[in-house]
Amino acid sequence: MIEDIKVERLIKKNILIVDDHPFIIDGYKNAITRYKPNLYEYSFSQGKDCKTGYTIITDPDTLPFDVAFLDISMPVYEEEGIYSGEDLAKLIMELMPDCKIILLTMFNELLKIKNIIDTINPSGLVIKSDLTFDELLFGFDIILKDEIYYSHSVIKMANQDITDVEGIDQFDKLILFHISKGTKTKDIPQYIPISLQAIERRKVNLKELFKIEDGSDIDLIQEAKVRGIIF
Repeated sequence: MIEDIKVERLIKKNILIVDDHPFIIDGYKNAITRYKPNLYEYSFSQGKDCKTGYTIITDPDTLPFDVAFLDISMPVYEEEGIYSGEDLAKLIMELMPDCKIILLTMFNELLKIKNIIDTINPSGLVIKSDLTFDELLFGFDIILKDEIYYSHSVIKMANQDITDVEGIDQFDKLILFHISKGTKTKDIPQYIPISLQAIERRKVNLKELFKIEDGSDIDLIQEAKVRGIIF
């Protein structure tokens, strides 16, 4: 008598990866497919920039993703107002609220990291320089257990306090951050939900507060660094 062989049905995981470096996408896929292959069956969708990511996410035929890996800095999709992986994350949060979002970035500035945590609160946040094959699998395991995963540099920064200065709020700090990164003032409204006029007014107020009314943006940033507002 031939015994019946019980075949376990694999759990399907629908994964999205959007990154403008193809070799990084391949690395993620190679690592993920080695995570409990006897338990999970993986289906991958991938994009190379904000436009392809937007197209995949908004396609009515796209099944909801279980996990999305999103690079933060990618070529933008201005027509739809998608300027970063953060914008794609917000879109996923709206259309696929059960998807676990992992944001990956080269940024290692305290203010930027804290802003991502405050506005997106992703399931995972990783500084790319922290990432190894084993670290990716470790983070993936934690996220599938419905826990939050931050790479070690993120944890270190998240535990730091941004210096509080009277008269300066989070928007002011973000304006200073983007100016320090070379973002033109006219482009800052792409990253901060306030008008260009409001940003210009805040810059004037900051210069008055720092007592550099006639100073340039460079002087503004130098003073902000001296005061420990940005790093």
